[in-house]
Amino acid sequence: MNKTVNINLAGTFFHIDEGAFGKLQRYLAAIKKSLSDPQGTDEIIKDIEARIAELFTEKLENSTQVVTVKELDEVIAVMGQPEDYMVDEEIFEDAPKRSRRSRSSHKQLFRDVDNKVVAGVSSGLGYYLGIDTVWVRLFWVLLCIFSSGIFILIYILLWIIVPAAVSTSEKLKMQGDAINISNIEKKFKEGYETVAEKVKNVDYDKYGEKVKSGFTGFFETLGNIFLTCLKVFVKFIGVIVIIVALSTLIALIVGLFTAGSFGFWGHGELMDWYQLVDTTNAPLWLISLLTLFAVGIPFFILFILGLKILINNLKSIGTPAKIALFVIWICSIVGLTIFGVRQATETAFKGEFISESTLPVRSGDTLTIQMVSNDLYEYDARRRGRLDIEYNENDEKIIYSTDVRLIVRSTNDSVGRIVIEKRADGSDYLAAKDRARAIDYSYTYEGSVLGLDAYFTTPIENNYRDQEVELIVYLPVGTILYANDNTYSFHRNDYHYRDILDNGDEEHYLLIEDGETRCLDCPARENEDWEEDWETDWNDSKDVKIEINEVDSIDVSIEEPIINTTNIEDTLTLETGN
Repeated sequence: MNKTVNINLAGTFFHIDEGAFGKLQRYLAAIKKSLSDPQGTDEIIKDIEARIAELFTEKLENSTQVVTVKELDEVIAVMGQPEDYMVDEEIFEDAPKRSRRSRSSHKQLFRDVDNKVVAGVSSGLGYYLGIDTVWVRLFWVLLCIFSSGIFILIYILLWIIVPAAVSTSEKLKMQGDAINISNIEKKFKEGYETVAEKVKNVDYDKYGEKVKSGFTGFFETLGNIFLTCLKVFVKFIGVIVIIVALSTLIALIVGLFTAGSFGFWGHGELMDWYQLVDTTNAPLWLISLLTLFAVGIPFFILFILGLKILINNLKSIGTPAKIALFVIWICSIVGLTIFGVRQATETAFKGEFISESTLPVRSGDTLTIQMVSNDLYEYDARRRGRLDIEYNENDEKIIYSTDVRLIVRSTNDSVGRIVIEKRADGSDYLAAKDRARAIDYSYTYEGSVLGLDAYFTTPIENNYRDQEVELIVYLPVGTILYANDNTYSFHRNDYHYRDILDNGDEEHYLLIEDGETRCLDCPARENEDWEEDWETDWNDSKDVKIEINEVDSIDVSIEEPIINTTNIEDTLTLETGN
């Protein structure tokens, strides 16, 4: 077993075995010895170490893995041997003494801050696309002019997203050069010579540099202000995302855990309601768990995203955890979809069971209709359309509902009748019809009084499948109907039900006519009759005279082409005519 050594290479810690550590030291020493020009040797070595650290990081799967001789040899193969890059001043002449095939490096997009005017975006794009920087800048100017400033926002966005090429390795990546010892030294020497040239020409360039630096500094300040505002806004969004995601997760966990515990233990009124509406026969705890995963996992990802917005160096949860969460989420969605389809298919068909009975009511008879409640379930007779779980006389659980509709229609038959339509949903027509048949509804007829139950019941085993009852009372023409006031909420029907018993007709005697009723004890509508007669006289008369006596002022508006007025003492006469 080899000993391991902890090293700090370009600010990154690595575990490296003793043999590889010795070889790495000899390799770096050989590189330093091969550099012919002592100027900037330390900077070149730092760039080389940074590149080696980058290659180590790419090859190691995690931070606890040890760098062995194998990984070191692979890195040296990329960087090259020191003796292959014995360079001196002649390497920068027009005709190099020798050439060597090196691995090509793919270009990466960086901002060239060394040759920037604003942020170095154009110069970086020029390297990346292989186009002269002048043409790229001209292209940007034209796009900004002809796009109403949209490309200014795109430029700012690239300024924010694209990193700047600061280190020698990043500059080589930007230019597409291989990152090896030769190119690192060459790049450093080019930078050194550029600085030396600027020092020589300082007297000639200082005024131009002042203008350029002032221009660049303005945009840098503007960009810094914009970036600061953007960072504050992004942090605020991160806080909002964290609060929303965390609140939702807590609510989901508490609510679904509570529901799931009821389902697991099988107790409580909640289970009765769940079994009442459930058609899948799936346990409540399973539905709760699937819902928690299906809804909770996306909000958990949002929570992690919010943390990453606030904390720049937050570590990732890891690829295995991401894959596991994704698989669990997909399985939950599929499971809920299957249960949802099963739930929908159980209510896909509507069936009805119709029964008809004769009412001993003839033309000229008086019939009283009233709704009858059951004190065991509810004290007053009112249609609420709700569903409840109650206990009957035998202390058995039943489904109780007041979803009863009353319709009154006229008939030319000599005797009346009542039609009871019971409806329910099911997975097919026969199942729906059987469930409708199981609805328990009754009525009574005694002494010209028709007592209709204000409710219906059905065994709890039938579950809730949109059960409802519709009553149609057919009365012969000439029958007198008296509807009790408690029928009001049960016959609030639209016109398409063809109900001749209107709201407000309760507690009045109504004569049944063909398709309508006539109130026999309603107060006379003298005002309405006078208005109808007045309108008739007005339309039939060509000349109209209006006399106004002892009135201080009055406004009269008549739409006629000719108006003749006569004012005699206190009388104003208006005459209109064509």
